[in-house]
Amino acid sequence: MAATRALTITDVYDRFVKGKKVKAEDWDYKVIPENLTALKQKYNLSFGKDIIPEDKEVKENLFNAGLEMLVTTGFYCQDLGRIMHVTEEEVWEGIKKTPTKLILGEGKDIARFYPRHGNSPVKPIIQGGPTGSPISEDIFVQVMQSYAQEGVVDTLVNGVMTTIEGHPAKTKTPYEIRATMAELRATKEARVRAGRPGLGV
Repeated sequence: MAATRALTITDVYDRFVKGKKVKAEDWDYKVIPENLTALKQKYNLSFGKDIIPEDKEVKENLFNAGLEMLVTTGFYCQDLGRIMHVTEEEVWEGIKKTPTKLILGEGKDIARFYPRHGNSPVKPIIQGGPTGSPISEDIFVQVMQSYAQEGVVDTLVNGVMTTIEGHPAKTKTPYEIRATMAELRATKEARVRAGRPGLGV
């Protein structure tokens, strides 16, 4: 059996363009719920009061149901209104090529991400920040600095600048691009002010 080639971004786009056209509301309220319900029944998935299952068989069934859901249901692109599919072989190839570590930041503020399992002795990475929350441009630096100066924070997650020079940072306008560039500059300034210029973002 020939090795499965990794999908490129153009492969993904081509599959979406050729994919089945589906309305967003049908995807959200019909395709996803119906497929989830069928797989829940097929794999006899019931967690009871356990939010995170620890039973080996339940975890195995949950993984297999997720794999089948991905392969049979596919991915949805809202902009194109189409579905793309991947094969089970492509999923396994992607898992096989998943990095075993991720390094963000530099110098004394470098953060190393490693896979963690249940009851792992590996310390979890703490990401601080407003995480996509709307933040006024006049206090953006101060908000980001308040997270950066906390010693327990290993990496930062940006907020979203709501305006740029008084103009709304509306999507699909030049102001969105300018606001994004301003966010990057402000986050860099916040890290410098906090004395942690190498903190990953």
